[in-house]
Amino acid sequence: MSKTIRRGTPPRKVVASGNRKLPVVRKQSVIDRALLMLPVSEATLKRGVTLMFTGAVLAGLFALSTLFGVPQAAGLAAAEALGDAGFRVRSIEVKGAARMNAMTVYAAVLDQKSRAMPLVDLGAVRAKLLRYGWIADAQVSRRLPDRLVINLIERREAALWQYQGRVMLIDADGVPLEAVAPEKAPALPLLIGPGANEQIALYRRLLDSAPAMKPVVKAATWVGNRRWDLLFDTGETLQLPEEGAAQALVKFAEIEGKDRLLGRGWARFDLRDPNKFVARKSSEAAPRAMTDTSAIETASWSGETG
Repeated sequence: MSKTIRRGTPPRKVVASGNRKLPVVRKQSVIDRALLMLPVSEATLKRGVTLMFTGAVLAGLFALSTLFGVPQAAGLAAAEALGDAGFRVRSIEVKGAARMNAMTVYAAVLDQKSRAMPLVDLGAVRAKLLRYGWIADAQVSRRLPDRLVINLIERREAALWQYQGRVMLIDADGVPLEAVAPEKAPALPLLIGPGANEQIALYRRLLDSAPAMKPVVKAATWVGNRRWDLLFDTGETLQLPEEGAAQALVKFAEIEGKDRLLGRGWARFDLRDPNKFVARKSSEAAPRAMTDTSAIETASWSGETG
């Protein structure tokens, strides 16, 4: 029998060389796997660790200087050295400033003897900011290596206060916010006189007692630090008593609803005496008390406020 010979290249045999090393597969540790699961890059993580370490070093330096009595000059020199190394205020981030001028905030923050981050007095910066009427509260914090973050809580304007020839915006607690030109003043309640700004809560309760009067009251004068005079859009003045002002205003609102007093030539109404309703027309001078409002067309009053 003949043998069939198949031509072709015989398969090669792989012979392991004694000098060649196979790759070693290292098993990941628990820490490595935990780091891979973090939602940040390795570079970001390293930067964060560096900042934390630097902060700890800063705190340690100040603690040691206090513990061992290191002279203040040496502590300042160390802080300045850190500033020269890059830990110096280079940017300021202001949050929550709607009415407050950002440049004013920057000026208050940068008014420091040194801008080295360890030497920035956060408490002093906050105290300066709280001197401005618009700022109700402020939080100042460091963001190493070179940024300060300012979070502001501003007050809101609630009324206008006219005193000594100036018109000021005030908040719901009567805190003056800033001066405004009368022609540019917003449509807010106007309180007039010394101490009137501190009575804004009392004024609001007064008008809440007679809601129908709110749309027609133009301003309110705080008289003698004890009672109110109300000025209406139509030009009349209503004098209210020191005690029972809300009840007197309700009484006037009832009379106005029945007899329509406003806008009919009257100059002043006086309700300081709870048993009398006295009025005066601008063209008449003789005073007269009215017990029957149906006779109001012939009644008049004259006198001074007080």
